Formats: sequence, structure tokens, C-alpha cells
Amino acid sequence: MHNQHFVMTEKILIALLALLALCGCSTSKQAEPSLSYFPNLGQEGTLADDKSDYSIHIEPDDELIISVTSAVPEATAMFNVPNANPATRGTTETQGNGRLLTYVVDHEGNINFPVLGVLHVKDMTTSQVEKLIKDKVAEKVKDPYVRVQLTGYGVNVMGEVNAPRRVYIGKEKITLLEVLTLAGDLTQYARRDNVLVIRTVDGKRTYQRLNLQDSSIFSSPYFYMQQDDVVYVEPNKIKVDNSKYNQFNAYKLTMVSTIVSMASVIASLVIALTVK
Repeated sequence: MHNQHFVMTEKILIALLALLALCGCSTSKQAEPSLSYFPNLGQEGTLADDKSDYSIHIEPDDELIISVTSAVPEATAMFNVPNANPATRGTTETQGNGRLLTYVVDHEGNINFPVLGVLHVKDMTTSQVEKLIKDKVAEKVKDPYVRVQLTGYGVNVMGEVNAPRRVYIGKEKITLLEVLTLAGDLTQYARRDNVLVIRTVDGKRTYQRLNLQDSSIFSSPYFYMQQDDVVYVEPNKIKVDNSKYNQFNAYKLTMVSTIVSMASVIASLVIALTVK
């Protein structure tokens, strides 16, 4: 009887060891991802000259810095009166004019400009707004100079970048590569062949997936950022598999704990029977 209990205990322990070994098996070998950008480019060459116009067009809620000057500063002072524009968010320094308030485009696409009144600027570029204001001011002042600058807009960068955040843009024309650089560049777990750019156009969300390993993206309109674009960098297979592996490890730990508890109970029963 004693030998039978000993053999039973031995079999239980062997089964438990086999189960633990099975839980500890390694996962399948994973393919190494490519970390390079534009591997299809040769040693040297010239990229196709893209003639498309990807200038940023003004949208409601955009914020503009507008200054008007001329050879006679007194003649244009009335076009730079801060309190003439109540729809403002803050002030900014402008050369030769002190502190001027910024202009916020309302939901109808208008700004309220000193002396000139309401101006419709939606869908215009800053250059077009400069010409619009200059032509109107020129009716009253000789040789005016108008500067219009879009300020305060940003791009949201998410996913597998080293510093995911909202990137605020200091210039009007900026590319996807520049925005990714400002977000700390891609991590080693990023999919470089499938970067998603989401954009709002006329109230509708559009998107395009860009391949950073293909130089053809230089001709994509989504390569040049617009106001409030969202850039999402997907994790590669290794990151996804590692996540699954970590979840599996947590599951294994729970299972091992349960098995050990069961083994302890069984061993206690076997010992109790053996003593009897």
C-alpha cells in the first residue's frame, strides 16, 4: 500500500513537471522588421518635381496675425488697431506696430478687420488674404505692405513614436517627415509601411495610408500636413506578438499558481493516506 501511494505521488509530480514545461515553451520565431526609410532609392538621383500646390487653406477657427505697414506708418496705423477686433485670442509682437491682437476666423469663414470691416477668408491661402487686404488698403494708402501669418495650428501624432503629442507648427508648409521628427521619430516597433494620416476636408474625415519605405509618398497630398491632421503610426508584428506573449505569460502564471495549489492539496492527501 505504501509503495502504491509513492508511485501515485511520483506520477503526479511527473505530470505536473510536464505541464509546467509545456507552459514554458517559447513562442514561434518572429520576422525581423525593416527599420529603414525609402530603401527603393538608389545611391543618388533626383526625385520627381511635384508641381501640385499643397498650400494650407484657411479654415474656421484658424488664427491669423495680420500687420499693415507703409512708408508713412501714420497712414496705416488705423489698420492695426487692436481693440477694433473683438474676436481675438491674444496678442503678438509685430515689427514697427507694437502689440497687435490676432484674428480668429469665425464659423462662417470671416474676420472683422479694422476699417475694412468683415472679410471672407475661408479657403484662401495667406498669400491670397495678403493681396485681398493690400488691394483694399491701397485705395486709401500709397504702396501698403501687408503680412498675413497663420499661427497656433497643430498636428496630433499618435502610436509608435518616441514622443506622441500634439505638434504645434511654426511655419505654414510642413511635411510628414518633419512632424515625425518633432515627435521624436518612429520607434523600433513602428510599421514604416503603413502610416495613417486622417484629415478633415469640408467637414468630412478623409484618410490615406503612407509607406515610408516608398519614395512615391513625396507626391502625395497627405505628405504635406494640414490643420489638425492626425498621424497614427501602427505597431509592427513584433510589438503585437510581444503584447500577446505578455498576456500569455500572465495567463501561464495564473495557471501555474493554480496547478501548484492543486499539487499541494493532492500531495497532502497522499501523505495523509500513506501515514494511515
